[in-house]
Amino acid sequence: MTQRVRFLICGAQKSGTTALDAYLRRHPELIFPGAKESHYFDRETIDWFGPREVREDRYHNMFDKAKTGLWGETTPVYLYWRASAERIWRYNPKMRLIAVLRNPITRAYSHWNMEIQRGREKADFATAIMNEQSRCAETYPLQHRVFSYIDRGFYTKQLYNLWSWFEKELVLVLRQDDLLNHPDECLERCYQHLKIQQIPFSEPLKRHSRSYDKPMPEVALNLLRDIYRSEIRCLERLLGWDCDDWLS
Repeated sequence: MTQRVRFLICGAQKSGTTALDAYLRRHPELIFPGAKESHYFDRETIDWFGPREVREDRYHNMFDKAKTGLWGETTPVYLYWRASAERIWRYNPKMRLIAVLRNPITRAYSHWNMEIQRGREKADFATAIMNEQSRCAETYPLQHRVFSYIDRGFYTKQLYNLWSWFEKELVLVLRQDDLLNHPDECLERCYQHLKIQQIPFSEPLKRHSRSYDKPMPEVALNLLRDIYRSEIRCLERLLGWDCDDWLS
């Protein structure tokens, strides 16, 4: 039987996926491509209705086929990109997925800060979020990959999209706060989810921590609190979390 990808770290962007990827690469039973983010299931230039073998061969060539273990990869946009869930399911309906969620308010600011540093964003944060809807209309009906600062933080619709294709037991949802403060416990949950041997935890990791030139403007902070309040309360009920600190 042809080897297939068995697990994905699928999101959310700017929520600690780089650190989780680095942690899981330590496990001898897990095999990742050389580089993070293959962007296979969100790629619109792939002929998704053409011969399956051709596109999957290109995907599988990212992995070292000489090694024995579970293939997996990390592409954070999979959680957000609407078409990805169905594509993943059609590739492997038993795929195990791991999502890490961050306070959507700070996630949005971190996302904007990254785009500023990359040179893809010129607007200040308050202007960017107030004009997000009109700016993102450029790529309709697809989502906007750069300016979607607010939209990416509506996690409940993204989770429901995943659950419409995958059984809930195949989707592990973690909090970025827990990954930062209790990485050993998060990794234990990942190992259990992937059904692999527990290995001792070594030292904590910190990845992709970008500096900020200035804190989030108060006007933007208050606007995002109002925008996300209902979403955060829905997420609490959905996952049994307490996210009061996200709104404080």
